[in-house]
Amino acid sequence: MKRRSFIKKSAAAGAAFTIVPSFVLGRNHIPPSDTLYIAGIGVGGRGGGVVNELYSSGKVKFVAFCDVDQKRAASTFTNHPDVKRYMDFRKVYDNHLKDMDAVMVATPDHTHAAIALPFMKEKKHAYVEKPLTHNIFEARLMATTAKEMSITTQMGNQGASGEGIRQAQEWINAGVIGKVHRVDCWTNRPVWPQGFKKIDKGEPVPETLNWDLWLGPASMRPYNSSYLPFKWRGWWDFGTGAMGDMGCHIMETPFKTLGLKFPYEAEASCTTIWSGDFVEADYSEACPPSSVVRLKFDNETHGDVSLNWYDGGIMPDLPSELKVGEEPGGSGGGSIFHGSEGIMITDTYSRNPRLLPSERMMDFTPPEPTIKRVETDHAGEWVNACINGGATSSPFSYGGPLTEAVLMGNLAIKAFQYKTLKEGKKAGDWDPYDYPGRRTIQWDGDAMKVTNYDHANNWVKREYRNGWEL
Repeated sequence: MKRRSFIKKSAAAGAAFTIVPSFVLGRNHIPPSDTLYIAGIGVGGRGGGVVNELYSSGKVKFVAFCDVDQKRAASTFTNHPDVKRYMDFRKVYDNHLKDMDAVMVATPDHTHAAIALPFMKEKKHAYVEKPLTHNIFEARLMATTAKEMSITTQMGNQGASGEGIRQAQEWINAGVIGKVHRVDCWTNRPVWPQGFKKIDKGEPVPETLNWDLWLGPASMRPYNSSYLPFKWRGWWDFGTGAMGDMGCHIMETPFKTLGLKFPYEAEASCTTIWSGDFVEADYSEACPPSSVVRLKFDNETHGDVSLNWYDGGIMPDLPSELKVGEEPGGSGGGSIFHGSEGIMITDTYSRNPRLLPSERMMDFTPPEPTIKRVETDHAGEWVNACINGGATSSPFSYGGPLTEAVLMGNLAIKAFQYKTLKEGKKAGDWDPYDYPGRRTIQWDGDAMKVTNYDHANNWVKREYRNGWEL
């Protein structure tokens, strides 16, 4: 039920409260029926940016802030001095469940589901940063829970609400480049250290950090400054690597415009790190410095679609139609759509489309707009939908499958990294492995299962530390 409708019906039934007209309290007052009460979990770093975006809607009141790193969240606390503060999200659940309408989660990837789901199960609307979850199982569970609870949700891939992706979809729908058979996507990530061996050395935990809560569902280990802030993205226990970080931005353009679903196949090749002459380093706990991932989709409109992902400085082949001096995408990456009737390029953030060769743009008349535009920004769209009803650009019913597709690429990367020592051999021996690592993963999306390499199913869902099980 819409919040406004609830208040009107309650008032009609003689409920014991009164909505004071806004003109009584001042011109800028927002009456309770137009206010969304939110608890923010993870409000430092990127989370602080989300707080600002939500607050700028003019329709939000924060009931609580929670962050395990008080130093990281200091600026948010300073900007909102009257909001109650916590380090443990469970205290927010215990103390504010009746005060809040919605939860915002912008913690590291590995705690998204563990934090958001308890609130979602209490029918609290949810805004969760990208990628929606740390693994495929969690993404499926988040989407299912959102549907069962009939709540308004939004994944934080902000470009989904922009003008560019709507233009790109209209061009694809109008057949401007014909049927698309291949899309090449790339990013400048990682922009953090990535590709290291296991860390055994511990360091003193900063006084402003609750390390146990930061670890959440991950296994206990000593604190080390190589994990955070931000660098956690390069460790499999916490992050999802370059693909998880940017895939929900960059891959979303072909995913949305082509109407893609589950990939049926994934394959990867990654950087090899050598710890000595002819001695390959074991960095299976860390994401590789660079990778190439090939995903295949079966699509009703376009047929068999290959989506190729490049990161760590590796770039796709440049189309011959791209002239010298012309950028293939934006500074952070982009997508190249290869269609039967031409080539279209979009960049990472704006998603604005353009055609190759560039001369095509000179006399090109874009199709008439057919897709409704978002009148506010990504966060504001969610706030309005929570208050008034309506759709969002990246609800979990959509953001969940998109996240699954992105994380399928990580299954292929892990399969490349994972190697089994031959019997009687030890690490460092020449050619000690049963197979080189690279293999094609066959995926049954409906069953959420790898069908040709059973070991990869261990990565569909993680092992959870006691007390953090979903």
